[in-house]
Amino acid sequence: MRLLHAAMIVSDLQRATDFYEGVLGLVRDVRPDLGFSGVFYALGGGQQLHLMHIPNPYAGCDLPEHGGRDRHLAFAVADVSLFAEKMTQAGMAFTRSRSGRAAIFCRDPDGNAIELCEVA
Repeated sequence: MRLLHAAMIVSDLQRATDFYEGVLGLVRDVRPDLGFSGVFYALGGGQQLHLMHIPNPYAGCDLPEHGGRDRHLAFAVADVSLFAEKMTQAGMAFTRSRSGRAAIFCRDPDGNAIELCEVA
């Protein structure tokens, strides 16, 4: 088995794409008309990230400060310090991995937890 895609709920598609494209550098993929707005991103190896602009059933839930203690997506990156710098410049909060790995956790504008893990 392998992961085909992960789907994230977003409340503001433009704000979400600003984060996923502007901060994380993801590239849009082809998305069919599904009857609601959204964006697909190609992640390599046939995998995708789907952003779904639909009402969030989790709105108002208390979320842990550290994204590693919440459901999250983990992305492999070449240099986690570059992303930490981009987030600092953008005024975005993040936490470092508590395992000692070169990894940081942040939340997208809708509170979805994202891990960026340095992989050689």
